[in-house]
Amino acid sequence: MPYEFKLPDLGEGVAEGEVARWLVEVGQTVAEDEPLLEVQTDKATVEIPSPAAGTVSRILVDEGKLVPVGTPLVVIGTGEAVDRPAEPTARVQATPLVRRIAAELGVDLATVTGSGPGGRVTEDDVRAASEPREGERREPLRGVRRRIAEHLAQSHRQVPAVTVVEECDLTALDAVRGERSYLPYVLRAVVDALVAYPELNATLDREEIVFWERYDLGLAVQTDEGLVVPVLRAANEKSLDELAGEARRLAEAARAGTLGPEELRGSTFTVTSAGRLGGLFATPLVNFPEVAILGLHRAAERPAVRDGQIEVRTIALVSCTFDHRVVDGARASEFLLDVVGALEAPT
Repeated sequence: MPYEFKLPDLGEGVAEGEVARWLVEVGQTVAEDEPLLEVQTDKATVEIPSPAAGTVSRILVDEGKLVPVGTPLVVIGTGEAVDRPAEPTARVQATPLVRRIAAELGVDLATVTGSGPGGRVTEDDVRAASEPREGERREPLRGVRRRIAEHLAQSHRQVPAVTVVEECDLTALDAVRGERSYLPYVLRAVVDALVAYPELNATLDREEIVFWERYDLGLAVQTDEGLVVPVLRAANEKSLDELAGEARRLAEAARAGTLGPEELRGSTFTVTSAGRLGGLFATPLVNFPEVAILGLHRAAERPAVRDGQIEVRTIALVSCTFDHRVVDGARASEFLLDVVGALEAPT
């Protein structure tokens, strides 16, 4: 008997996933626990194994399609097909992804001759039928980039964000940090300040503010696929060297695409440090449902007045963007000043 395999529950808070890549094809024999496909969620890319041994008789969801948990993905059995209702728009045979690309390119699918099995219209057919415009290249918004777009759009829509900014003199820190980057010092300063201002170490759950007694800091990491935010657990329990080592490990895993789902969820506050790539200053978006994010921006030598004299000092701008529904401006400013004070007088 054929077995219809559905998208399983992929973990806490994950309601849907995008079929990123099929690892099998129709007619292929698979063993139990052999990888079937890769699914991209808002947390990570997950490899889904086959629940049973058999032959792949039908693939029900095409690559690039976003589907909810419980959606039938594939039929494994003796080659028999499971009867499924035809799509209402099945006059032209094309996958949802191909239909979306056709809409983006302004291509009428009814005018396209399909080269796929059974006359199915493929992505190549649509692109060949489109009228190219000089200097233009299009590709669908999918995978990590689509997840980033959705998350940032949610943050922009839902969070009434305000940003406060302070200058931070890092000259004294430069004298003691040795080969360490600024990041572990920033993380330690953030944790100490969060203890004093617990409303910033919080998330918003509908009409409730969730105050966290753990200090699991999200670290914004730029990768080839886009911005990823792995979580550094129990930052309050780690030494400077441990903070530096764990931050480095998470960043390397993020860029290699090897982070597990558990390493991408559950942060209570986020830190972003763009360094030399971030421009003089930026206003980071709150990592919803968190209520605040701290940004360390470019550090450079600048003239500064100290005791009535102009000196060359290493100065950076430090920002705190916060959800004004939960955090008052005065408290956010005091939190930021505490962070700055710790960085300017390192111990």
